[in-house]
Amino acid sequence: MNKEKKQTTYPVPKPLFDTLENINDVPQCVVEYIQSLLIPDAYKEFALSIQFLKSYANSKDTFTAYRREIERLIHWGWLIRKKSLKELNRNDIRDYLQFVTSPHSSWMSTKIVRRFVENQGTRQQNEEWRPFVAKVSKIARRHGKEPTKSQYQMSNKSIEAIFAVLGSFYTYLQQEEYLEVNPIALIRQKKGYIQRQQVHKVTRKLSKLQWLYVITTCEEMAKEDEQHERTLFLMSAFYLLGLRISELAYSNERTATMGNFAPDKRSLWWYTTIGKGNKVRDVAVSDELLAALKRYRQHLNLPPLPHRDEPAPLFPKLKGKQGLGSRQIRYIVQMVFNKSIDKLQSAGKIDEAEDLATATVHWLRHTSISTDVEFRPREHVRDDVGHENPATMDKYIDTDRLARHQSAQSKKLKPKLEKV
Repeated sequence: MNKEKKQTTYPVPKPLFDTLENINDVPQCVVEYIQSLLIPDAYKEFALSIQFLKSYANSKDTFTAYRREIERLIHWGWLIRKKSLKELNRNDIRDYLQFVTSPHSSWMSTKIVRRFVENQGTRQQNEEWRPFVAKVSKIARRHGKEPTKSQYQMSNKSIEAIFAVLGSFYTYLQQEEYLEVNPIALIRQKKGYIQRQQVHKVTRKLSKLQWLYVITTCEEMAKEDEQHERTLFLMSAFYLLGLRISELAYSNERTATMGNFAPDKRSLWWYTTIGKGNKVRDVAVSDELLAALKRYRQHLNLPPLPHRDEPAPLFPKLKGKQGLGSRQIRYIVQMVFNKSIDKLQSAGKIDEAEDLATATVHWLRHTSISTDVEFRPREHVRDDVGHENPATMDKYIDTDRLARHQSAQSKKLKPKLEKV
């Protein structure tokens, strides 16, 4: 009873960190909010957190994930324990880990909202924002189920992320000589916080049948409406190149252009991209993707193949000069998935439909890699998808590149289904 009474008095947190674009412009409302908490060194910790988050400016998704975990811990420490980060010890972190798996309802929302809103020309904290969001799966939502706070559940992957992010954050605070001890590192048996088994292990890739329905759906969409030639090439590029969404999307930091496709001295075509860690790599372009590129450019009234460093966006918006951002690409992929799900259900493929309803854009990359390793040397796939550092530029690299390209040339857009 006393515990429940204490929980009902939890103060409601307000957002601290803005978007990556606005991270340096701290609104006055945030300054006043931090000052009102009367926590020693609170603003210093806030400023250190901003500097740490800015080190992940090259990856918007990473920045967002780190911001979420750091902000949750800071709020818990400041508002519930009434301690600064410097004062939190190993036992506090243990209690925090218990809290995040079952946060108080006042700290939760059932929808994602913006952290800050514009009000008469100034950015103000959004009163509806909460650190935790209860969600339901896409398939549950398709069946009409809405999220509820009482059914909030943190995945094993999220718990693992807490250890990784906060461990890195505390190491940074040590390096900045703000504190001496990393309480995350002091916690033993971290696996005890992570379930050993899952009720249902999800294979995060599309089956051959699912992909066949997806790409066939794209072809039908393009046939019915030529604007979906862009959709068809987008999905083809995901599958035949095995790229991350950030490597095909437009952002302020980088953009995918037609000039990313270019031939080498042997007239072999490659797609040049910048992946994790700001590393540049070349991805071998198969014959089918090169043919798909020609078809797509013909639709755009462009020459069959791009010239080197051609600046035109690879996936231009229907209106405007910029390319599609990550949000727009996710929308397009989900639209294709939804249409494919309907077709699978109509064909009586219920299990395949329900499994596809859980898929995300990143599944396309896993699908591509899984398909590639069935018939290509693993080292070729590894270098194409950027799982390890590029090979050193020695006298053998041309031979390596030639072999890697030859193994990619026969990649097919449509898999052959095994006869049952």
